[in-house]
Formats: sequence, structure tokens, C-alpha cells
Amino acid sequence: MAMPFLDPDQALLDARFPLPLDAPFTGTMARAAGLHSVELTSLVRRGLVRRLIGNVYVVAQVPDSMELRLAGLRLVVPERAVVTDRTAGWLHGATMVLAPGDHLILPRVSAFHRGRGLRLRNELVSSGQRMMPDEHVMEIGGIRVTTPLRTACDLGRLLRRDSAFAALDAMLRLGAFDQEELLEAIACFKGYRGVRQLRWMAPLSDPRAESPPESILRLRWLDCVRLPRPLPQRPVRAPHWVPGGTYWIDLGVDELRFGVEYDGKDFHGVDRTDHDVRRRRWITEEEGWTLCVVRKENLFGRRADVDDILHAGVVEARRRLGRPGAFI
Repeated sequence: MAMPFLDPDQALLDARFPLPLDAPFTGTMARAAGLHSVELTSLVRRGLVRRLIGNVYVVAQVPDSMELRLAGLRLVVPERAVVTDRTAGWLHGATMVLAPGDHLILPRVSAFHRGRGLRLRNELVSSGQRMMPDEHVMEIGGIRVTTPLRTACDLGRLLRRDSAFAALDAMLRLGAFDQEELLEAIACFKGYRGVRQLRWMAPLSDPRAESPPESILRLRWLDCVRLPRPLPQRPVRAPHWVPGGTYWIDLGVDELRFGVEYDGKDFHGVDRTDHDVRRRRWITEEEGWTLCVVRKENLFGRRADVDDILHAGVVEARRRLGRPGAFI
């Protein structure tokens, strides 16, 4: 399709583009400027435009920032509404509140009116009504949003199990509250939907998790019976030329020298293969760890076999500890 503002060899959109180059815009604004939905989709696929949130877009060269996120929300969130759930977590900076697979397209904006009898009427926003005391709401740049602690509790209650567990880790990682405060806050939600899930997950949440799949891998491990509990981000001595002198394993049991890593494309893509091979060889051969690698197909879907991998890995680690030279 021909777009008059775009040359075949163009690196980035320029002043010929009929929409702002320094601010977000909606799909509706794009159509009003003469840009058809198919053309907008093409620009997103080519990386010239990215989806900021919901039906809000921005050109590729605009860096992410709190101000950009606020500007995007102002385009779609009605006055007096409160931003909640994943949208609130995203605004607070916890991008890992997204479910696996949502890193390319964010969920619809979530915003609610407080109290009964009020409901938003906005096709761009997932909405409803929700009881929220004043202390659970704050304002950032003119946008009302649930506090980080309230956001964590809502995510832990209302999301599906995998996403809820990953979201709690992500919200804790922000540092706006600690686990003790999270546990104390649960009392406010007695009788609320999903509070049983929140009660079970909150004591197991951990800010050291660095990605949603890593959190979900830990959840699968905790679901396994008769396995020692893992800890995230286990330090292992690295060669002297490695900055900091330390390698980190996603999950591990120090006593067994057993570790598991999630091989996701964001951190372990093709360009990292050689590095990962050298690093893992050092960890297993020089430091005596038993290391298992879990990939997407092991963790998700009908053929997921992460339970078998974990059980077999623990058995192998126990056997390896008794072999001659295990601690040399």
C-alpha cells in the first residue's frame, strides 16, 4: 500500500506523517487524519509506530517515560475514573504485570468509577464500578490510579493464577511496599472475589524474579510435591574476567547446587547462544552445579513437562553431590 509520507528506505517517520511525532494518538485520531487501520497496522508491524496501551499509539522514536504513559491515558480515561489493575501496574512502572504474550499488545485500559451506581461508557476502556477507600487511590499527573499496594492486591485477586503470581512479583519489585505490608493489606479484602488466591500467593511472592516466565516457573516448582523450595537469582562464582565476578541462576537450591533457567527469547535469544553455552559450562563443570534449561514449550501448553524436568534434575543433583570430586 502506498503511504505518501513514507519512503521505501526511510529510517523513522518524519514531519510528513499526519500525526504527532512527540505525543501519543488514538486509532480514532489516526482515522481522522486519513490513516486507515490497515496502514496503521502496517506501521506497527514495521516498527515505525508502537502500541503504547490499548488503542493508543506513538511513533517509534519517542522514548518511554512516565509523562508519555500519562499522556496516553489522558486520551482514553474519563474524568473522575480511577485507573486500575494491569493498567495501574503499567503506569507505576511494573511492565512485567503483563501476561506472557502480552508484551507486544497491551490489554485494554482498565479504569473504574468508585462506589455503586456508576459505570463508565467508553469502548476504549474495560470498566465497571469498584469500592475503593481514599487511601487506596492516588493521583499522578492528573490521573487517578490505585496505589501500588492496592494494585498488587487487585492483580493477585483478579488475574488468572499464572498472571497473578507474576504480577505480585513485579509489583513487589517496584519497592513501593514490602512483603510484610502486602500481607497486612490482605485483611482489607475479606469476602472479596479472589482473596483466597491472594492469601495463598502473597507469602510466596518475591521481588527478585526478573520476568513473568521466571515467576511462573517458580510457581510450577512450588506446585511440585516433595521438592525443596527454590530461591530466585542464585549467585555463583564466575571467572575473574566477568564483571562483578558473579553469574546468576534464575532459580536454585544452594544446598543441592541445583539450578533451573528459563530460556526465553528476550534474554536468551540466538545472539546470546554462545555466551549462554560458555556460562553454563562454567557453572556445571567448574562450580559443580546441576543445571536444567526450561523453554516455553516445557512451561506452557498441553505438552508442558516442567514437572518431570524438575524432579529429574533434583534427583541428578543429589546423586552428583556424592560423586568423587564433587566439591573440588
